[in-house]
Amino acid sequence: MAKLILIRHGQSLWNLKNVFTGWVDVPLSANGINEAVEAGKQLADIRFDVVYTSVQVRAIETAMLALAQNKSEKTPAVIHSEGKMKDWTTIYSDEMNKNMIPVYHDWHLNERYYGELQGKNKAETAEEYGDEQVHQWRRSYDVPPPNGECLQDTAARTIPFFKEKIVPELEKGKNVLVSAHGNSLRSIVMYIENLSKEGVLKLEIPTGKPLFYEMENGALTRQ
Repeated sequence: MAKLILIRHGQSLWNLKNVFTGWVDVPLSANGINEAVEAGKQLADIRFDVVYTSVQVRAIETAMLALAQNKSEKTPAVIHSEGKMKDWTTIYSDEMNKNMIPVYHDWHLNERYYGELQGKNKAETAEEYGDEQVHQWRRSYDVPPPNGECLQDTAARTIPFFKEKIVPELEKGKNVLVSAHGNSLRSIVMYIENLSKEGVLKLEIPTGKPLFYEMENGALTRQ
């Protein structure tokens, strides 16, 4: 059976500082690096065939640090689709091509865009706008923060990408790792597990903790 592993990136520097991050491209904290390494140890025996991450550095770092713990002899390599990086990253060894794990970065897996909240401290924002308003921006399904995305908006890009790019790989029997973000993964889990709009609001995905699924007869089941 094909395996799908979803992992939220390890703690970022702005997670540590309790700041709204969204699309701001900040790296992992020291604790986040440790989380990614520990996640990789949990996944060490799984032979991955393909990896997908967002284009944000914290998700990319998490995937690569986790894969560095893998017992497979295959090497993860980022696949570039345009320009010099596409031309000049060609591998001219058949042996190495066979022993490579392609890693694809795509913006559809990016974190929810937090708009004008990005860079603001969460506690200070709650003091400014009130706990209830900030809770609604953070946890409601269809109320976006100022000039940002709500979870419904995020799902409108993540779910089609998941169905069009990732599901076909699983249907071919491939093991897939997806390294992304709290809200982009919440929307994907909502689709996989057929959660209601109310049900997904209660869903929390912790940093650096893999979620395990298996595909059998076209259906994904949480392990």
